[in-house]
Amino acid sequence: MLVHNWREVLKRAWSVRLLTFLLLIIIAEPVYLFFAAEWVAKSFYVRLGMSAFTGVIAAAAIVARIVLQQKISGDLNGKPSSER
Repeated sequence: MLVHNWREVLKRAWSVRLLTFLLLIIIAEPVYLFFAAEWVAKSFYVRLGMSAFTGVIAAAAIVARIVLQQKISGDLNGKPSSER
């Protein structure tokens, strides 16, 4: 079941923004590694950095999901007025 203001959540929630960014990173990583295979495949630190960056963005999305965002939730914390 969707939240009552799902369109607003998709537009303004930081968790959605971070997860969208994470999806772009996950999609871009194999493409990047394919085209830069000569020097990236030899560098352990480049691959480690890319994986660590992906992990940090995923952790930030989890934190953003549980933090109250006034512009979206307001006083209701995501509940319609009938559920108060």
